Amino acid sequence: MSGDRKFHVETSDGGHFLLRLSDGTEYERKKTAFDRMRKADSIDIPMCRPVAFGSCDDGRSVYQLLTWCEGRNGEKLLPSLSEAKQYDIGIKAGEILRTIHTIPAPELEPWQKRYFSENDCRIKAFSDCGIQIDGSDILLAFVENNRHLLNGRPQCLQHGDYHVGNLMITDAGEVSVIDWELLDFDNYADPWKEFGSIGLTDVHPYFVTGLIRGYFGGEPPLQFWKLLAYYLAVGAVIMVPWAYYLQKDELPYAVKHVKDVLRWFDNFRRDVPEWFCPERL
Repeated sequence: MSGDRKFHVETSDGGHFLLRLSDGTEYERKKTAFDRMRKADSIDIPMCRPVAFGSCDDGRSVYQLLTWCEGRNGEKLLPSLSEAKQYDIGIKAGEILRTIHTIPAPELEPWQKRYFSENDCRIKAFSDCGIQIDGSDILLAFVENNRHLLNGRPQCLQHGDYHVGNLMITDAGEVSVIDWELLDFDNYADPWKEFGSIGLTDVHPYFVTGLIRGYFGGEPPLQFWKLLAYYLAVGAVIMVPWAYYLQKDELPYAVKHVKDVLRWFDNFRRDVPEWFCPERL
């Protein structure tokens, strides 16, 4: 959770802005996030648009000035909407994500090398922490036996935390993307890794189904489901030691998430997760 202070600023001429203030030690990280927002803004992604960035208070603080996004937070709004409306919003969110992913990555090492150099120690930490979860042997075997799925994957710009809680939705159903603060793999990764955020908030089946169909302009290929299962599996594995060592109050949620992922894919006996809606609305 961000420790930033946030202010809604209204100017004398009626303009509305979001002002974020961070600790001065965060300058480089915040500058990286701000530059990434500028790249997304350059291709007209609907978002809180970056206006100004710098240090203030004699270097003790960093500021970001962004345009104000109207609407309500998707995580709070979605449960009150009809299934058809959730699906439509998902379609729009998927189309936006597809556009974000048109921004190519710079020259980087192969994705599988970058991914496992970051995560192998985290995966090992699951076994080291000693938490016993029914089905964890199935989860770990799936992760180990499917590393090859990442071979040759493309890389592109990422939002980094793309889920319904980071979307603002207006009464007219327009969608804007907020909170570009998470930095993971320098935010250049396999485009399909972005879907690994599914399940970090409550899964809304019609929204997520729309998100996937909107992204692909129809039904996704089988390879997508295999990689989705893989990224969700690794995400569940590494969440447990993170909670155990660093955030003990999140451990029950991390254990539940492992069980959820196993259930969604029926212990990886099915390719398509149980929450995906085959019917079109």
